[in-house]
Amino acid sequence: MGTLYIVPTPVGNMEDMTFRAVRVLKEADLILAEDTRTSAVLLQHYDIRGELLSHHKFNEHETVQNVARKIEGGLTVALISDAGTPGISDPGFLLVRECVRLGIEVQTLPGATAFVPALVSSGLPCDRFCFEGFLPQKKGRMTRLESLRDESRSIIFYESPRRLVKMLKQLAEVFGESRAVSVAREISKLHEEHVRGTLADVISHFEATEPLGEIVIILGGKTDAEAPVESNDEQDPMLMLMGRGKSKNKYKQNN
Repeated sequence: MGTLYIVPTPVGNMEDMTFRAVRVLKEADLILAEDTRTSAVLLQHYDIRGELLSHHKFNEHETVQNVARKIEGGLTVALISDAGTPGISDPGFLLVRECVRLGIEVQTLPGATAFVPALVSSGLPCDRFCFEGFLPQKKGRMTRLESLRDESRSIIFYESPRRLVKMLKQLAEVFGESRAVSVAREISKLHEEHVRGTLADVISHFEATEPLGEIVIILGGKTDAEAPVESNDEQDPMLMLMGRGKSKNKYKQNN
């Protein structure tokens, strides 16, 4: 019987690929990719020449059993997504569940995922957090947000740049404009940026500056001392920590 490897890939900077990830992909009999065109660039960069098969959210229900049979037959299969760790807002769960059911060994390599650096760099508490990923685009969206109204942990959301301002306004509607937030974009890329402050601050910033790239939103949790929206922001310790009025922090990294 073979093995299924879950292999994280860089969310931006090619240098974030691990030595082990490169080795596993080179040794794999079959590589499952969310988008074979996107993954081909990465594989070519590291001179990885294994067989590539498309495995994405639109076909994974049909391919899972076939892939599991291949692994049962002795093949080593590696699953990658376009960026980050498969299974985190990307395909992967169904295949892992089927392999576990069949007693197939599943090994997940540690590696890149966008929300961890976004959370740690946010300035918000990161000892306890909850991950919500992408919210439903329509039905159930506001219901989900309302269910988080009293959440005390930092809350992590993914969002597309074209829906970011709308999302931030929805957050302000539910949690209040004075709630602390950090928006990270282009994690690990040349134009990585973290915009921090209250929801009101960050909404103003992105209304004036069009957001581009991959987006991670870190929303501060509700605190015991949280006051109504009309509270004095200057005396709010969380907002002082976030640096109200000095929310933008852009820096470059090697690409």
